[in-house]
Amino acid sequence: MPSRQLGQNFLCDPNMARWITDQLDAGPEDTVVEVGPGTGALTGHLVGKVKRMVLVEFDSRLAAWLRERFADEPSVEVHHADAVKFDARVLFQHRPVKFLGNLPYSCGGAILRNFLSRPNPFERAVVMLQKEVIERLAAGPRTKEYGVLTLRVQSEWTVRSLRTVPPEAFHPRPQIDSSVALLLPRGVDLPAFDARRFDELIRRGFAQRRKQMGKSMPESRSWEAACEEVGAALTARAEELSLAQWVGLARFYDEHPLRDVPQRGEEIFDVVNEADEVTGQATRSEVHARGLLHRAVHVFVVNRHGELLLQKRSRFKDVHPGVWDSSVAGHLDAGEDYADAALREMEEEMGVVGVAAEEIGRIAPCEGTGWEHVRLFLARWDGVPRFPCAEVEAALWMKPDELEKWITARPEDFASGFLECWKLARGG
Repeated sequence: MPSRQLGQNFLCDPNMARWITDQLDAGPEDTVVEVGPGTGALTGHLVGKVKRMVLVEFDSRLAAWLRERFADEPSVEVHHADAVKFDARVLFQHRPVKFLGNLPYSCGGAILRNFLSRPNPFERAVVMLQKEVIERLAAGPRTKEYGVLTLRVQSEWTVRSLRTVPPEAFHPRPQIDSSVALLLPRGVDLPAFDARRFDELIRRGFAQRRKQMGKSMPESRSWEAACEEVGAALTARAEELSLAQWVGLARFYDEHPLRDVPQRGEEIFDVVNEADEVTGQATRSEVHARGLLHRAVHVFVVNRHGELLLQKRSRFKDVHPGVWDSSVAGHLDAGEDYADAALREMEEEMGVVGVAAEEIGRIAPCEGTGWEHVRLFLARWDGVPRFPCAEVEAALWMKPDELEKWITARPEDFASGFLECWKLARGG
């Protein structure tokens, strides 16, 4: 029986269920994470067609029932869990991953934020929610639906509302219509921006959406200059700015000195020989183009839980764009030593200061390191990373055992230099 307390309405139209799952475009190599599977109306159309089904169900009765129903299906795993708190980090090892959700009306926004915020492992999502929430996800500027939820989702995903699902498709019938939306990851149509700064600004702006937003913006920089930068009126209200203008504001108020510098081709590096002896200097561009031997540091930052901090390289980097890398990695400047470079890079790339870095290994130049002499350092730190958005897209703490599974399953998700360092650190 559906629970009134949980606000359960089960999809009971098999044709609608089949149509919804078709929008996921799921294939035999995909893992599908389904939140709120209920009685398995959607699940049943995917089992046997995909590599893995991960079901996240809050209701203990339904979770038990689903385990029994799919007991003979090794591809199905059922989690009795709160989807708002589910640890999505375990899903990266199962990529390619797609998200499917007939989400509860009461906490659909919180579930979307947990699973689909940056960073996430998903490459496609199909969600069903009450019609008014889908309208908010897909809204444009100067509408009453446009707000914080809109911008949070659209900053990472393009949203397309597909169709309305009438009350008679559910049991019991809800009092309102539902809608289905398709979400696809954004490519490079937006410039690099700090997601946390972006979120802070939209929350400030929409706190009093009917008022002019100038006074609610940070005082660190001039509102007049901000308006000139993004092409907004001084009297603008939050709902009048487009997604691109909000991203522009996030970049404008980002005070990180490297916010616009994914790499500098004119940087001067020491060129070295096999014995790591300096033989000359060359620019970054020349070193990479000619495969000259040079120097680099990697730092593994570990917290008190034993988790390793990973960075996702910016999609705008010239080498290994968009893949996961060491907590900190960078070249030595001409004349710089390894230990100093490790400390400098920790501060520049992750905002780690006042922390010692211990050298734990060395790697000779090879194709995997990009012909770099690498020294690997270890640092212990429990802070919140602050990184330049042009260089780093996201950061993620990972448990070593889960990371090992991810690397084994998806080595292509990682920079080759990191893989060499991981092998060294693990004693391989």
